[in-house]
Amino acid sequence: MGLFKRNPFGHILFLKKWLIRIFGLLTHRRYRGFNELSIEGSHIIKDLPDTNVLFVSNHQTYFADVTAMFHVFNASLSGRIDSIKNIGYIWQPKLNIYYVAAKETMRSGLLSRIMAYGGSVSIERTWRSKGEEVTRKVNPNDTKNIGMALKDGWVITFPQGTTTPFKPIRKGTAHIIKQYKPIVIPIVIDGFRRSFDKKGIRIKKRGILQSMQIKEPLEIDYENESIEEIVSKLEYAIEQHSSFLKVIPSEEIEAMEELNKERKF
Repeated sequence: MGLFKRNPFGHILFLKKWLIRIFGLLTHRRYRGFNELSIEGSHIIKDLPDTNVLFVSNHQTYFADVTAMFHVFNASLSGRIDSIKNIGYIWQPKLNIYYVAAKETMRSGLLSRIMAYGGSVSIERTWRSKGEEVTRKVNPNDTKNIGMALKDGWVITFPQGTTTPFKPIRKGTAHIIKQYKPIVIPIVIDGFRRSFDKKGIRIKKRGILQSMQIKEPLEIDYENESIEEIVSKLEYAIEQHSSFLKVIPSEEIEAMEELNKERKF
């Protein structure tokens, strides 16, 4: 790798590699130490193509979820199945992993800006801005940037666009799937909102078992399935359809209530 080689977004890969290494070392014990991460299905990661893969997941914190995925993906690519044991996997990280995040979140402070350099594809939310409900058109550059990231590698997205559970899937994700035709890998996470604060930076409780289930690629007829049909598939795949409300454990309901209290302050 040339010292100043850049990705399509202008980020210097040598610098990005060191940022991922440092953050990986700093965060590893959050998933294997202070708390534990139970992983299922990470063997799927190793067999995926190098580009045009879209991961869709439910969302529980701003940063802890996606950081855990960086750990699991790189561990799997290094031959560790359903395990992030031995941090050595982070020395040669996959550098073309991106994640979709709200622009205002990634500009909210120095730490957020540094993390954005690690792989953020920042977009303007069309429904919310600075805590207020808004209505605005999709910025075509945002869709173009996600397409650019898919062409270069893997993209992680949270199609609900919020850490609040059981909110509707945003149709923008379905439009991206129809337009760019990526392999779509659903991920279901749990335990993160009990472990961390809303931002996913401060450890709220220790000894929590977090979980990450990586599912088989969705079967999608890109040409003939409607946006609504794709949205429905995503809703069930990441277990955010209303029917899943019936199986939420009591501790998860308590965590949701705590999250709502945080929002009031």
